[in-house]
Formats: sequence, structure tokens, C-alpha cells
Amino acid sequence: MSTVTTTSPRIAALPDDQLPPAAAKTLGAVKAAVGMVPNLHRTLGHAPAALDAYVAMSGALGKGVLAPPLREKIALAVAAANGCSYCASAHTAIGGSLKIAADELTRNLDGTSADPAHAAALDFVGALLEHKGRVPDAALTAVREAGFSEAEIVEITTHVGLNIFTNMFNELASTEIDFPRVELPR
Repeated sequence: MSTVTTTSPRIAALPDDQLPPAAAKTLGAVKAAVGMVPNLHRTLGHAPAALDAYVAMSGALGKGVLAPPLREKIALAVAAANGCSYCASAHTAIGGSLKIAADELTRNLDGTSADPAHAAALDFVGALLEHKGRVPDAALTAVREAGFSEAEIVEITTHVGLNIFTNMFNELASTEIDFPRVELPR
């Protein structure tokens, strides 16, 4: 199996004047909400339906039961597991804005946490990734024993799925990193 190595985007992020009208409307809302339009969104803008799906799912999960710091920790663990530098960089920046300590963000990229409950959640994330959803009973029991409810387990799994999508898309597109670059653990 060959691996693509490129430093330039394979699918370009669209500038404002080249956005399809439906994507321009969505990206205007993204900019109003977060103050910028990340290259991930601009690249998804080639397909407004895909952009809308991503934004809708992200928005829905933002209203869920998982706290923002844990959501970012999950994103970091998934990004590192999938080798996605764009997502590792973006979620490290977002995690930093949430006041997650730099050493904790580094641990999260290694799939662990200093917080025992978050470590259990990230262990479960690792099991989901390793077993493609068919986690051993012991992994499900462990996350429950760490205090996670059924709703939280469902949301953890949904966050993993959403992050797998962005990891795969960014790797396909070779999305230009528009956040401070983070090196992935080896």
C-alpha cells in the first residue's frame, strides 16, 4: 500500500469569491460563531451538503452532555490515532482556549489523561478505534465504572465517528493547517 506525502493541498480551501452560495451562507455563520473560517470548512465548502452535515453534527454534539474539555480530549486522541496533523493542531488550539494545560494536551494526544475519569473515557476511545466499535465487554464495563452514563457513552462514540470523518477528510485533502502546528506522537 502506498502512502501519499504532499505539502500542498490536494483539494484546495475555497476563497470567499469561489464559494458556492449555499456554502457561503454556512461559512458566514461559522465565522460569526467562531471568529474565523477554518480551512477544513473552506475545503468542505466544495460540497455544501457535506459542509452542512459536518456543521450540523458538530452543533448538535455541542449541545450534548459531554463537557467541551472532554470533547477536545477525545478529538486529540482520535487525531493522533489516525495521524491527522490538521486535527491535532486545531484541537490543541481549541483545548488551549478552554484552559486545558499544555502537558494535558500532550497526554491526550497519547490517548491518556491525568484526570482518571477522562483517562477512562480515552481508554474507551482507544478500544473503539482498535476494535472498530466491537469493544470487549471489559472496555464497556470500565467506562461505565468510571461513572459514564449511557448517554455519555453514546456521545463519546458519536464524537469518535465525527472525528474519524474530519481526520479522513483532512488527510485526503491535505488540508493546509491554519492553527499553530502540533507534532504528532510517534
